[in-house]
Amino acid sequence: MAHVRALIKQAVPDVTEEWKWNIPVWSSNEIIYSGETYKIKKLTFFKGVALSDSSRLFNSSLEGNTRQGIDIHEFEALDEAIFKALIAEVAQFNKQYT
Repeated sequence: MAHVRALIKQAVPDVTEEWKWNIPVWSSNEIIYSGETYKIKKLTFFKGVALSDSSRLFNSSLEGNTRQGIDIHEFEALDEAIFKALIAEVAQFNKQYT
């Protein structure tokens, strides 16, 4: 999760990270994403379904009609440039619609 945390901060330097529900939560005006660590790392995008996800990073379907997620398995390579672009897109989307 430390690597994911660093990428989020690089993509959106002014994002606020705090702990809620015993998990890290990143926000800008309101919650944008949260991170959870099990055997996999899960990053949940609170308004993910509103994004096009042309890079197809969302790989975790969550129940409901607003959230999308990314499951990052241990030792799985993550395309950092695409990941940071998606993080920045989500943050920008959030600023426009809050």
